Amino acid sequence: MNLDPHNWSPLSPAEVAEVLAGMPVPWWIAGGVALDLFLGRAMRTHEDIDIQVLRRDQLIVQEHLQQHWRLFKTKQPTPPHLAPWPSGEFLEPPINSVWVRRPGEEAWAYMFMFMEAEGDRWVYRRLPALGGRIADMGLTTDAGIPYLAPEIQLLYKSSTGREKDADDLRRVLPRLPLPRAYWLLDALRTQYSDGHEWIGLIEKKLEVL
Repeated sequence: MNLDPHNWSPLSPAEVAEVLAGMPVPWWIAGGVALDLFLGRAMRTHEDIDIQVLRRDQLIVQEHLQQHWRLFKTKQPTPPHLAPWPSGEFLEPPINSVWVRRPGEEAWAYMFMFMEAEGDRWVYRRLPALGGRIADMGLTTDAGIPYLAPEIQLLYKSSTGREKDADDLRRVLPRLPLPRAYWLLDALRTQYSDGHEWIGLIEKKLEVL
């Protein structure tokens, strides 16, 4: 079985929405594509596409997909250790994502990322003190495609150390509404008590405005 993690032929957001139509649990486009949807334009080429779901909803997601797709669980270090996801198996941490491809094909089409939740609140797994209302987790495009709120996505990107994620912040920040910018600033200050380069960038934006 070829599980090359670099072999991607990602669906578009519209194709993802078609695949997930009728699924009775919330989902959101995530990753860099979510930031593109927020800006209304593509910032750069994306090699994959991420979808955020609540961990507690995972078996409903599995049931919706397993007839027409092949699902692989992973802890997602680099490189990811992928293994088939058996029907009915509930995935606990540290397994945080599921990669998906069509039967008979080797290219990955999309992946799911699990968000922890308690009641009506989502929980940031890297620092459970951070979180918020599930109802406020996302926004929706004019075409009705849900995507993860930009400040939440940027919080996740802050830990990668990748220059492309810093570039994403610089592109999004001028368009980020003040309440979302303040939320991100407070979250970064909470997570990185010893400082983080993004904190200064956001503070500069808020001082200008």
